Amino acid sequence: MPRIALNLNAINSDIRLAESNAGREANSVQLLAVSKTKPSADIIEAYQAGQRHFGENYLQEALTKQKELSHYQIIWHFIGPIQSNKTKQIAENFSWVHSIDRLKIAQRLSDQRPESLAPLNICLQVNISQEQSKAGITLSELPNMIEQIESLSRIKLRGVMAIPEPAQDYEQQRKPYRQLQQAIKALNKPELDTFSFGMTGDLKAAIKEGATIVRIGAALFGKRG
Repeated sequence: MPRIALNLNAINSDIRLAESNAGREANSVQLLAVSKTKPSADIIEAYQAGQRHFGENYLQEALTKQKELSHYQIIWHFIGPIQSNKTKQIAENFSWVHSIDRLKIAQRLSDQRPESLAPLNICLQVNISQEQSKAGITLSELPNMIEQIESLSRIKLRGVMAIPEPAQDYEQQRKPYRQLQQAIKALNKPELDTFSFGMTGDLKAAIKEGATIVRIGAALFGKRG
């Protein structure tokens, strides 16, 4: 079996085990393959092994891959920072965006989403650890941002994304995710059903605290050269 296919099987097994250990429903967590900097050949190998959702950080690189892979039924997620001058191409070429941290960007994506496509699925990026080096809104800003975005017609707010400050201890890893989950539950908005958090190092903690999408790159494709 090819290397990436073997890695994909192992990662999916880890996800299924973490679901079971957390008392979660089987297959309630989706793997998002982070394919930034990886060649189209690697994406094809993962696709042929059953992977369908791929995440990209860099717009021009992603657009090149989308053109090369247009005959595959890939669901593309944009997970990187967004500049205002990039919103049109993102709105036209992706199914999901995970990194919304400004109302202006959400408004532009909604305005520029083609009528021929389904509304764009988005997640709000929350800076849950309040790190100065990371983008994202604060928990206190979340309710107002949700209220404003809900009025936009061509995007569909699905939930939140977070990348907490790294922690080695399992219980410490769980805390920020639990805090974010509790904040969403307090809003009583069942339509917010997507929690994009968890990577290789904190996969178990993220799934325990309700992650529905986990983002894995190096463990699947290998480390960047």
